[in-house]
Amino acid sequence: MSDITEGLGAAVQGALTSRAVEPDRGKGDPDTGEEHVCSNCGTITHGAFCHQCGQKQHIHRTLTALAHDLIHGVLHLDGKLSKTLPLLLFKPGTLTRRYIEGERAKFVSPMAMFLFSVFLMFAVFQMVGLTTPTTLGDSDVVQGAFEGARDAAYDRRDQLRADLQALPADTSEADRTALQTELTQLEADIERGEGISSEVIDQLIAEDGNLELDVTGVGWLDQAIKKWQDNPGLMLYKLQANGYKFSWLLIPISIPFVWLLFLWKRRFKAYDHAIFVTYSLSFMSLLFVTISLIATSSSGAGWAFTILTIAAPLHVYKHLKHAYGLSRFSTIWRFVALLFFIVVVLVLFLQALLLLGAF
Repeated sequence: MSDITEGLGAAVQGALTSRAVEPDRGKGDPDTGEEHVCSNCGTITHGAFCHQCGQKQHIHRTLTALAHDLIHGVLHLDGKLSKTLPLLLFKPGTLTRRYIEGERAKFVSPMAMFLFSVFLMFAVFQMVGLTTPTTLGDSDVVQGAFEGARDAAYDRRDQLRADLQALPADTSEADRTALQTELTQLEADIERGEGISSEVIDQLIAEDGNLELDVTGVGWLDQAIKKWQDNPGLMLYKLQANGYKFSWLLIPISIPFVWLLFLWKRRFKAYDHAIFVTYSLSFMSLLFVTISLIATSSSGAGWAFTILTIAAPLHVYKHLKHAYGLSRFSTIWRFVALLFFIVVVLVLFLQALLLLGAF
């Protein structure tokens, strides 16, 4: 129940945030002939809305009207969304091109659409239980920590062997003995750790300091890794929260890669690519909402996977082709390159979240 409540709260937050980015103004019939003094700015106006500030001239004071405002403000299923959503789903290239060329008043702006769809996606994920686990089995955590330390021990053993072989002839016996003693102890530790069960790995790591070697040798990175080992549930929660808060980073990360596809075409500017990327991410968020809801049914997983593998690449292809007015050949090779760039963008985004969640 708490996940459902949090999900509904996130959906409301996303809707209100998107409305803050693009509020309604100036809607209604200005030619009713009825004169009003605007309660908000004092302007004498004719019609249902003030021509100066955009406030509705009929001031309601009923609970029914308040409930209507709440539903309209959160869902906003009429007006711009009813014109934007069909184009976003079925003719994304047309939507992007028309918005770039100046048809702004009739469509939801890309950023408002992105904010609403992303917040809605995370809200639905919480409601259906598709959240990052906040707890991990102790044996899994210990096993992962042990494997990292063991790999570091292997590297150190190989380095010690190489150092012993490379010692010059005039090396003192004390220095040679120190290296040999460290190597012997390390080899004994590694041999003792081979085949050990996960139930006693934690005891072995706690008792034997030689297995607690630095994994990377970089202080701040080792500290971050240690935090993941000590409290993986908290770190996974922070990763999930950062994915929610910093999802907008996908836009600036993606724009340079799309720009590379049109490097020699001067008529396409960075603004064009920003609109393309933002509307694309909005569609993908809505697609994830759809398949996550379908996957909750008993036989929905297969359908969800089928829809994802067909709808996602098809939408990217159609969006790319019609937004930039490309031929079939130009679209195909850019589409293939874009699929590779998408993987790169996701890796960069994940790395950013890991760094943000490590401290």
